[in-house]
Amino acid sequence: MQFKHPEFLYFLFLLVIPILVHLFQLRRFKKEYFTNVQFLKELAVQTRKSATIKKWLLLFTRLLLLTFLILAFAQPFFTAKESKKANNEMFIIVDNSQSMQAKGKQGELLKRAVQDLLEHTPENQSFSLITNSENYWNTDVKSIQKELQNLKYSATPFEIESAIAKINARKSAFNKDIIVITDAVGVKNSQTKSFKKEDNVYFIIPKAEQKNNIAIDSVYLNQTLDNFYEIGVSIAAFGTNQKETSVAIYNNNKLIAKTLFPLSKVKNNINFTIPKEDFNGYVTIADQGLPYDNTYYFSISKPKKTNVISIGDAEKSGFLSRIYTNDEFNYANFPLNSLDYNQIEKQDAIVLNELTTIPQALQTTLKTFVAKGGNVIFIPSTENTNGNTLLATFGAVQLQSATTNEKKVTKINFNHPLFNTVFEKKIDNFQYPTVKSSFMLNGKSPIILSYEDQSAFLTAIKNDLSSVYVFAAPINKNNSNFQNSPLIVPTFYNMAQNAQKTGITALKIGENQPFIVDTTIGKDEILEIKNEKEKFIPTQQLMATKVKMNFNENPTSAGNFGIYNGENLLQNISFNYNRTESDLSQINASIANDYSLLSDIESAFNTIHTDRTDTQIWKWFVMLALLFLIIELLIQKFVK
Repeated sequence: MQFKHPEFLYFLFLLVIPILVHLFQLRRFKKEYFTNVQFLKELAVQTRKSATIKKWLLLFTRLLLLTFLILAFAQPFFTAKESKKANNEMFIIVDNSQSMQAKGKQGELLKRAVQDLLEHTPENQSFSLITNSENYWNTDVKSIQKELQNLKYSATPFEIESAIAKINARKSAFNKDIIVITDAVGVKNSQTKSFKKEDNVYFIIPKAEQKNNIAIDSVYLNQTLDNFYEIGVSIAAFGTNQKETSVAIYNNNKLIAKTLFPLSKVKNNINFTIPKEDFNGYVTIADQGLPYDNTYYFSISKPKKTNVISIGDAEKSGFLSRIYTNDEFNYANFPLNSLDYNQIEKQDAIVLNELTTIPQALQTTLKTFVAKGGNVIFIPSTENTNGNTLLATFGAVQLQSATTNEKKVTKINFNHPLFNTVFEKKIDNFQYPTVKSSFMLNGKSPIILSYEDQSAFLTAIKNDLSSVYVFAAPINKNNSNFQNSPLIVPTFYNMAQNAQKTGITALKIGENQPFIVDTTIGKDEILEIKNEKEKFIPTQQLMATKVKMNFNENPTSAGNFGIYNGENLLQNISFNYNRTESDLSQINASIANDYSLLSDIESAFNTIHTDRTDTQIWKWFVMLALLFLIIELLIQKFVK
């Protein structure tokens, strides 16, 4: 126990006064007996004994009364167990990701959390608020009341590591109290390791009542027919008793297809055939779960001819003209000595076909070409001299020593993007191509085609915009029968394609994937992305006949957009929310195991206040002083 005003304890010396008074009252007198009052002796003795007891009772009562009164003025208290943390700086992290749309007992989780903050945060409490999309530093609940009421769901998933990093970046002379409000969907324990040991962390994990949810996971181009596209829609059904859902496709807000689709498993796929023309629309489903993943926006641009050149001997490159036909490709072959370097930047893909040497100027040009989104297909020569120098500029793949043992190509990586839409089902038995002489490929890039000994025949070095495909052997007819294999057409066809020109455009918000637009603009011109509800200017880089764009955290809402140069529409583009929070069963409440888990924001503030507030007990001493005052009065009245 401690005292706020210990100087009042000196008044305890005043306890001497009632003791002295009591001793004075007990002084002895000389007794004289008179014969005529002898009969009163016995009665006087009894009265004197009662008076003595009364005086002792009054003494103890007055001593205790005075003691408790003095202690009350000294204001005693018990120190709080966390009193040293009373000046901690407070931070509140609010998860406003899409999974917080789920409904709890009192409505949507985010809206309920915001309401609790408004109702139970003390008006004099200073704090900083961090959400997925906004930050409010050193504020109070009155100052940001409107912002909290208008808080929208974030376009990007909840990243607690990012929020912690922002808090740790704030320099302060005090430790921190951190309150985290999240449904913990998809949050991993490792992501909370960034909290500092000296910080006090409190988790509030609201629970959704309904965990069933149906989500459109992705839309992809299954195959391209003469007059139609066959698109595939991947639908995920999470939870129990998911039987069926209606699926509809809209192009420019006009319904073009609709069906009722049974949900037989967690991952389901349905195909639609749509006209082969520009498409700027979405797929939507009917679901009572989370709204954000019920619509998937995508765009398909009318196919343009793909520009491909091969560099090498015309005879060895003859097979490419039968793959890159005039109806879909602009193809030409150039011997190395007659190559016009200015033509390279206009291409979508370049085939280096068994070049014995690759000039430094060509290597530099190809490096720039790949950085701008062009694909390179590298077929080595048996007389390879500096192919590894070129490959080193793109990644870690290198050609090792050549072998003359005949090998069979026996394995296909069906999950690789090169083949994931080629085969309806996985096949094990096919006409195995063979090679007579080949190189060992050293590197960690994914294998696309492999030999029977599991070594790579074809691999790819991939970046954000393009790929460099590397064969392990020459494929001319003298060294291999790969040109006669059914695999050669889909392999080379897809290696030359650029997904942005021939596939579905559906980017994920927040992934900041680069995007290339084939256009030429002036130095003072900028491209803008917009629709009816939103517009923004992405970061952009001019690259001769192309513009490279990065979107960072934009846009803030999913939808179909257009890329504009002034009022001129250049291309349609679509954005979607990331689907990482669609499975509401992925709640990881164990993230709070090493911290305090509380039920709501009111409990959080009460806990912090209780743990930091000293226990004042002076009122008890006042009450005890009054009690003994009353006891004294009763003694005076009733004790004779």
